[in-house]
Amino acid sequence: MTTEPGQLHEVQRASTRVARVLRPATWFEALEALQEYPDARPIAGGTDLLLDLARSTGEPVTLVDLSAIVDARRILNTDAAFVLGGGVTHNQVVADERIRRHCLPLAQACLEIGSPQLRNRATLAGNLATASPANDSISALMVLNASVVLSRLVDGEVSERVVPVAGFFTGFRSTVREPDELITSIRVPKLDESERAIWVKVGLRRAQAISVVHAGMVVAVHKGKVADARLALGSVAATVITSHVFPAALVGKALDDATIASTAAAVAASIQPIDDVRASADYRSSVTEAVLARALRTLADDRADAAWPLDPPLLGVRTPSTPPNSAVVTDETVVSMTVNGHAASGSTAASTTLLDWLRDHSSGPCLGVKEGCAEGECGACTVRVDGAVVMSCLVSAAQADGADVTTIEGLAIDADRLHPLQDAFIDEFAVQCGFCIPGFLVAGATLLDEHPHPTDEQIESGLAGNLCRCTGYYPITQAVRSAAGSGES
Repeated sequence: MTTEPGQLHEVQRASTRVARVLRPATWFEALEALQEYPDARPIAGGTDLLLDLARSTGEPVTLVDLSAIVDARRILNTDAAFVLGGGVTHNQVVADERIRRHCLPLAQACLEIGSPQLRNRATLAGNLATASPANDSISALMVLNASVVLSRLVDGEVSERVVPVAGFFTGFRSTVREPDELITSIRVPKLDESERAIWVKVGLRRAQAISVVHAGMVVAVHKGKVADARLALGSVAATVITSHVFPAALVGKALDDATIASTAAAVAASIQPIDDVRASADYRSSVTEAVLARALRTLADDRADAAWPLDPPLLGVRTPSTPPNSAVVTDETVVSMTVNGHAASGSTAASTTLLDWLRDHSSGPCLGVKEGCAEGECGACTVRVDGAVVMSCLVSAAQADGADVTTIEGLAIDADRLHPLQDAFIDEFAVQCGFCIPGFLVAGATLLDEHPHPTDEQIESGLAGNLCRCTGYYPITQAVRSAAGSGES
């Protein structure tokens, strides 16, 4: 980004201030809050919204926090479909073996979103509401014929309308949702026994990559011939799109090499990809053909779930069970948390991230929590909230009111004994400059709680949300192995 002489860079400008955070305990209370404050913004995980507010300037806003609504995090399994509450996180989907068996593309997409820290906060409903064509779960939901339930209050009663995900988007980052409506649930039909499905992605790096292309694909095979086919493509247009060329090229044919090659080529030729900082239009066309051909071959071999990792690290999955301490939080409200086993309280929670509140406003500041990127990319600010690791730079302090928080300062066994992983970091010379290390330690300790003897793949996946600017990943991963009792002597 360039600026004119005398202009401030975006990081130097004042951001949009949060005046109050409303914390309803039920969907009905949340809908009432939207009626009382017509300009309020709903927030669940906040991983997109808090960044948008930090990068914009405007009048102070009111947020309606949905993260404390217990019903919002529930997953209902019916004979024909899964009904996901509007606050279900990506990690909840990854953790649900039933969804992997019956709606594989959705599980595969959720596993690719961000990092464990982000997946513990970010929600499927938020991915839909943000409406970016790069949002990975959209192509999965679209190809599975999912629909969203939008709720509002009419004359004091809850009124619902059901909108197919394919008809939810009106343009780039715009949807049919009205300001007084909330996504209260998402209905995802289960795949038929004859259907094979997969979700695939091309990114510029192995983890935390925004998609260059992503695609959800379903193919029904009957008596050796394709009976039905669906394809949704993301990051190639202003919205995630469905392909009419895909079924026309496949239905009635055997899923052989010739059909696969001609179908992939036909779809790639039919799109007019966007051209942006992540990839050129020509590259997107080329890679779309390649990735579709590879995905179709995988379906032909009936190996769609072959790459699913064994027991992927979640680093905790938080499900709220208690109502919030305060129904309304402003900067004058004193919020309280348990931080590293001790009661902590402070104000300015409405306009402050949990990162800044822990460092500057809590009783007994936690200076080990570092701000690296302030946008959820580096992991230096990683803490545990109610047992789940999160990026504290993307959590409103108001949302943590009443929570149990653990930072680097709380990892030690007691005053005389460090956590085994802290000892291992010293022994393996993994500390280096120290800036990113608190986040690595919190994530790594949680990984070891979850997987006492992790594989190398689990270590890499569990630490994928933490970046080391000293480029010293080898001693860090070795320290995790050593703490697990599997390090080299």
